[in-house]
Amino acid sequence: MAVKKLSISLDESVAERAASAAASHGVSLSAWLNAAAERAIRIEDGLAAVREWEEEHGELSAEELAWADKVIASDMRA
Repeated sequence: MAVKKLSISLDESVAERAASAAASHGVSLSAWLNAAAERAIRIEDGLAAVREWEEEHGELSAEELAWADKVIASDMRA
């Protein structure tokens, strides 16, 4: 996989906590930040997909959203 080197700036407290989290997971700060960025991108893609679906089919109902919350909570416990 190709890698692109970047120079980034983080708030000091964020940088310290990210470095600590990376260390606790036994990975480099770069690997930890990459994984965090991948998660954020998946969330953005999912939100875009929901917006697209809602544009075609209408907004999700409160009942549908409650069902989705239960499914997600169940998956997080597994």
